[in-house]
Amino acid sequence: MVLSRLTLGIAVVAGLASPALSKDLTSVGISVGSLGNPFFVATIKGIEDKAKGVNPNVKVTAVSSDYDLNKQFTQVDNFIASGVNVLMINAVDPVAIEPSVKRAQAAGMVVAAFDVAAAGADVTVMTDNIKAGEIACQYIVDHLKGKGDVLIVNGPQVSSVVDRVKGCKAVFEKNPGIKVLSDNQDAKGSRDGGFSVTQSLLTRFPKVDAIFAINDPTAIGANLAAKQLNRSEFIITSVDGAPDIEAELKSGNSLIKASASQDPYLMAGQSLEYAAGILNGKKPEKSVFLLEPKLITSENIGEYKGWTAAR
Repeated sequence: MVLSRLTLGIAVVAGLASPALSKDLTSVGISVGSLGNPFFVATIKGIEDKAKGVNPNVKVTAVSSDYDLNKQFTQVDNFIASGVNVLMINAVDPVAIEPSVKRAQAAGMVVAAFDVAAAGADVTVMTDNIKAGEIACQYIVDHLKGKGDVLIVNGPQVSSVVDRVKGCKAVFEKNPGIKVLSDNQDAKGSRDGGFSVTQSLLTRFPKVDAIFAINDPTAIGANLAAKQLNRSEFIITSVDGAPDIEAELKSGNSLIKASASQDPYLMAGQSLEYAAGILNGKKPEKSVFLLEPKLITSENIGEYKGWTAAR
């Protein structure tokens, strides 16, 4: 349903937009949080495929900010200097990035955000991350029948992560039998970070009933930490619906039991499509588009079709 609404939205915008001077899409600059995360690899592929659909000769350059705001500032300045048409940004900080966004726009670039918000961007397409956190943590509440000790393995404080944790906590707060033992440890959104942070938390807390990890790499790291410590008394849920998590959910012997799925390929591709329209004077009917997450579990994984990008 989300796909059809978004597709229809693009068609309506194209039909209603006032005439404007056409600008060729010749170059796209992309700054993502981490090239080591399969999620961001899929976003880059989505942007590249949509861009080449507009202009087969378009130049697409992708760089990793590694969640370093100053590094992202420099990347944007480099894209401005190279004269790209469209800046696709996965902002390290949704508010602090605004001066860079404004500089890019002043240089004639269209700025499109994806996955996380970016103040001042021309358009943003992202998952409804509050809902993603809600459904992942409601699974925990249901599994525990409203009572238990839980960990939230946090991550970089980008808007998507903040919103997931916000949604998760809102669910837990409605259930007074749920006790959050820890919620402020940053596992960097990575497998290695998930492993080290979870290992430390499990050593600290002898009784844990569930873990909410802010993304799939973190969840996989948490699962590995549990195995190393011979801990198996809890379940893990997360967000992404990545290919690696499909294997975990199908295995039958993983502590990971659910993930709120996203579609990074579609998300970033839609953002580029809107940006290309804006480049040609076709302003979308709104500036922020939210995609609906769906909870995939060890019970319904057989019905899950996975991310849109070919794997």
